[in-house]
Amino acid sequence: MRETARPRTDGSEAGAAPGGLRERILNAAIDLLGQDGPQALTTRAVAAAAGIQAPTLYRLFGDKSALLDAVAEHGFLTYLREKRGRVLGTDPVDNLRAGWNLHVDFGLTHPALFSMMSGNLHSGVQSPAAAAGVEHLRRQIVALAVAGRLRVSEDRAVGLMRAAGLGTVLTLLELPADRRHPGLSEIAREAVIAAIVMDAPTARAAGAAGAAVALRALLPGTSALTPGELALMTEWLDRLASGPE
Repeated sequence: MRETARPRTDGSEAGAAPGGLRERILNAAIDLLGQDGPQALTTRAVAAAAGIQAPTLYRLFGDKSALLDAVAEHGFLTYLREKRGRVLGTDPVDNLRAGWNLHVDFGLTHPALFSMMSGNLHSGVQSPAAAAGVEHLRRQIVALAVAGRLRVSEDRAVGLMRAAGLGTVLTLLELPADRRHPGLSEIAREAVIAAIVMDAPTARAAGAAGAAVALRALLPGTSALTPGELALMTEWLDRLASGPE
């Protein structure tokens, strides 16, 4: 899929402050990425598109590898702005569905950028923007737990949503647009939701694990426990929420 070039929002010139110039270079790189794919992201091409000399690019980013890292980071920030800009409803399950749909739509609309964002992660290292994205998802999962709808631990729910969402987008991007199964994303989404969400907002449906999940989500708001007691209670509840392995 060919991405539509995104208009630049930064009007700074080459002599402007480093922050504005950096933004302009990243915008130029993302435009090139969307138009011609990853192979277009040479330092010479990016510098020319941004209207600067190559030494200026090296001064701001160091080398091509650092530039690509910055482009991926910029992509995460764009994605987060879209997610944070939407209006949440009152049903946490519907909000989770809407977040999934936005994730898939972003990936299919910006295939080259999404692939770079997904493939530019180093094992065990997470960028601040990527961490913020995980935290955004975690807040949605916590809302499910507080409502008594989460049947697994928060960590497991976050992991399942991330793995399934990433896998769904990358699988669809491997196929030509006219061969993509129109219902694949919905099937994957509902399978994950069925695995982590209870139909009725009651802890009894999931026994001790369900009660532990709901109570665990409410712990950050309590002031009745000392820090040590809170840490111990959190450990116990996490163990109960995970259930038998």
